Amino acid sequence: MIHLLGVSKIFGTGASALTDITLSIDKGEFVFLVGPSGSGKTSLLRLLIREMVPTKGTITLNNVDIGNLPNGKVPQLRKQIGVVFQDLKMLMDRTIYENILLPLEMSGMDHSVAEKKVAEILQQVGISDHTEKFPIQLSGGELQRAAIARALVFSPAIILADEPTGNLDNTTSWEIVKLLQDINKNGTTVIMATHNQDIVASLAKRTITLEKGRVVKDDKKSMPHEEKDEKNHKKEEVEPVKDEEEKEKKNEDN
Repeated sequence: MIHLLGVSKIFGTGASALTDITLSIDKGEFVFLVGPSGSGKTSLLRLLIREMVPTKGTITLNNVDIGNLPNGKVPQLRKQIGVVFQDLKMLMDRTIYENILLPLEMSGMDHSVAEKKVAEILQQVGISDHTEKFPIQLSGGELQRAAIARALVFSPAIILADEPTGNLDNTTSWEIVKLLQDINKNGTTVIMATHNQDIVASLAKRTITLEKGRVVKDDKKSMPHEEKDEKNHKKEEVEPVKDEEEKEKKNEDN
């Protein structure tokens, strides 16, 4: 689905944001992007939405080279990729409902269809009771849910979440991660940039580590902990039965 081949990004000042990044992310994956501040996480996400283009290398999404995508087709690309920005980018003078409705209206979608879509998404992220409130009236967790709702308006194939738990307490952070996991279970690819090592360590998800603009580790988990535990549990249940059958067979032979 997403392929980066030899991607580097060097700014006009000569500062290097990313160096020789090569990786692939498949449809339906949940990927953590980790690393210290300044490691290139946000730069990588910006490249994926064509907010900037690579200095070297290629980025393809479904076999389309997005670095060479004509400017007129960039809006169509961004309908495929929902973004939960680190600074949220909510319009403070509009209600939550209006914030989420706006992209649909700007796309020319029929108003009644857009309203139905917004209602469904608000229900999905659990903030249906806050539609008429303004962003300043919401808690941090509620704001993150609103930002996720806005990212979902075009039913994107990919969600990019840039530090979605950065300013939240532990309980609320897990609620947001659970919401992103639920979205991922529906087939949406999720790439989450985070500093929260507790969450990363607790979930058996693929983890790509960046340092100074380079990929220094790509940890692809082969099996979630829950599945391992379940398989081990089943193995423990089966083996005693096998032992009993062998004992019975020996008694018959005797």
